[in-house]
Amino acid sequence: MSTKSVRVAITGAAGQIGYAILFRIASGQMFGPDTAVHLNLLELEVALPALEGVKMELDDCAFPLLQSITTTSDANVAFKDVDWALLIGAFPRKAGMERKDLLEKNAGIFTGQGKAINDNAKNTCKVLVVGNPCNTNAYIAKSMAPNIPARNFFAMTMLDQNRAVTQLAQKANAHNTDVSNVTIWGNHSSTQYPDFYNATISGKPVTESISDEEWLKGDFIKTVQQRGAAIIKARGLSSAASAANAAVDTVRNLVTPTPEGKHFSVAVCSDGSYGIPEGLMFGYPVRSNGEEWEIVQGISHNEFAQEKIAATTKELSEERDAVQHLLT
Repeated sequence: MSTKSVRVAITGAAGQIGYAILFRIASGQMFGPDTAVHLNLLELEVALPALEGVKMELDDCAFPLLQSITTTSDANVAFKDVDWALLIGAFPRKAGMERKDLLEKNAGIFTGQGKAINDNAKNTCKVLVVGNPCNTNAYIAKSMAPNIPARNFFAMTMLDQNRAVTQLAQKANAHNTDVSNVTIWGNHSSTQYPDFYNATISGKPVTESISDEEWLKGDFIKTVQQRGAAIIKARGLSSAASAANAAVDTVRNLVTPTPEGKHFSVAVCSDGSYGIPEGLMFGYPVRSNGEEWEIVQGISHNEFAQEKIAATTKELSEERDAVQHLLT
C-alpha cells in the first residue's frame, strides 16, 4: 500500500472532460503509480444522478490506488482539505454570446469556487483551471483565494502545446517525441502565440527542419489557435478526451522534475517576466523540480513574436479589466 496520498477535487465531474479524466487520475497516470488518490467530485444538483453512475463505474474498475470517492453539489464539501483542485466545469459559450457575457457568467462560478477553495482547501492546495476562458477564470479564482499563494494557480495551455507539437511533427515528417520546447505564450484563445522560433525538432531549430516560414507564421499558428473551433465543427462537441489528456500532462509536468534543457507550457501568475503585467494569468515556458516551478528566462523574441505576444497580452488585460468590478 502506498504511503503517499493526494486528495483531488474535480468540478464538472460528470461532464465530458470529467468523465475522460477521472479514470486516468484513479489509475495513477496523473500523480504516479506510488500515490494513493482520494477523489472529491463536484457537480450541479441536477447532475448528481449522472455523477453517481460515474462513481459506480470508478468502483467497478477496482483501481488499487483509489482510496475514496466523495460526490457532492456543495463546493465547501468538494474542496475540503484538498491538495489539488481541477476546475473543469464552466459556463459554455452559446450562440450569440459576446466574450464579455461569457466572462461575466463564469465570474459567478469562479468567484464562488475561489472562495470555497480559500475557506476549505489546504493552504498548500494547487489549482488548475481547465474551464474556459481558463486564463481569466483562473485570475478570478486566484483573486478570491488570498489564503492560497498566487503561484499555486494555473490555467491550461498544454492542449495548445500538444496541438502545436503534432502540427510541427507532421509537417516535418517527424514523430511528436522529436519536437521539444514549444511554448504557448499568453491566452488560451485565438490570440495565443505558439512559439516555433524557439522550439526544436530532433535537437535542431524548427526553421531548419521546416523551411516554409510562410506556413509557420500563417497556417500553423491559425491551425493551433482555431483547433478547438474546428473540432466543434467536425464533432458537434468541444474537445474532451484531448483536454483531459492535457490536464493530466500539465499536473504530471508540475509534480515531476523537468528533464534538463526542456520546458513545458502552462499559464501562471505573471511576476513581470518578459514585460507582462504582474498578476495576469499568462502562458509561459515553465520548468519544475517536482515541488516548485519557475518561468524559463532568457528566451529572445523577434519582432514578429513580440507583436503576437503584445496582442495576447492586450486581450488578457482587457479580460481582467472586464471582470474586475465583480471581484468583491
